[in-house]
Amino acid sequence: MKEPHLVLGIGELLWDLLPEGPRLGGAPGNFTVMSGRLGNHSAILSRIGRDDLGRQAVGELDPLPADTSFLQVDPAHETGRVTVAFEGGQPHYEIHQPAAWDFLELTNEWVQLAERADAICFGSLAQRSRESRQTIQTLAAQTKAECIRVFDVNLRAPYYSGEIIQESLELASVMKMNDAEVPQVLALLGLPVLEQGDPDQLRGGAERLLDEFPSLQMVAVTRGGQGSLLVNRDEWHEHPGIPVKVADTIGAGDAFTAALTYYLLRGATLETLNDAGNRWGGWVASQSGAMPALPEAVRERIAAAIEG
Repeated sequence: MKEPHLVLGIGELLWDLLPEGPRLGGAPGNFTVMSGRLGNHSAILSRIGRDDLGRQAVGELDPLPADTSFLQVDPAHETGRVTVAFEGGQPHYEIHQPAAWDFLELTNEWVQLAERADAICFGSLAQRSRESRQTIQTLAAQTKAECIRVFDVNLRAPYYSGEIIQESLELASVMKMNDAEVPQVLALLGLPVLEQGDPDQLRGGAERLLDEFPSLQMVAVTRGGQGSLLVNRDEWHEHPGIPVKVADTIGAGDAFTAALTYYLLRGATLETLNDAGNRWGGWVASQSGAMPALPEAVRERIAAAIEG
């Protein structure tokens, strides 16, 4: 039997402190769990504190298909926390700093893992500190040429800059963002932005980014319940979305990214990639939390719908 692909989620592992209690999250953690559920050997490369929240994070991840054996433990800094408050139904985030994940250390073990990886996913938030930024970018640069390098834009003010976006895009082969982030990213890079309301605004923005960054092979734009757009150098494909009853949208975008990566590793068409991303993103949105229990029957049903 063929070895499963090695997929790495690199960056923040943190606790969302919600009104109803703490919930484990962070885009790389959510991505890693979903990648493992789809059948990859997925490992999380992050850093936790030597504290109760760090121990609880490992305890929560251990029963899930996410390899935690490469997590670093920081003796001086706390496990990441985000206080989430809701105003008029909209979440507002206070991302505490410094956190352990601001001090990702470039170790030989991590470099060797990156050299073997079939796909990696890294974001903009974990690059807010110089140390983690250097570690993440060095790991991305150490991957083999055919490795799928996904840059998952996550604009959380004030933790981003045009410089971080540019450096990340120079290393990435796939970029994923949401529709609200497209004009922001173009403006940060000093690229022209199409008029708001222009039906080709998102596609035009994606094409500009592909023109600007030679290593970039695909741009994925998610649009919440309205589906998604995929653009590569030869073609583009739009998906209308899968209607679901939304419980909460936490982790839905990360599930989309994980499904996209899984099927990219299998050489799937844009249509299949879009369908997979929307089905898995929709399923997570229909459940509570970013890492809901996944019955085997549900996994098989969704896989069959994608591959059928």
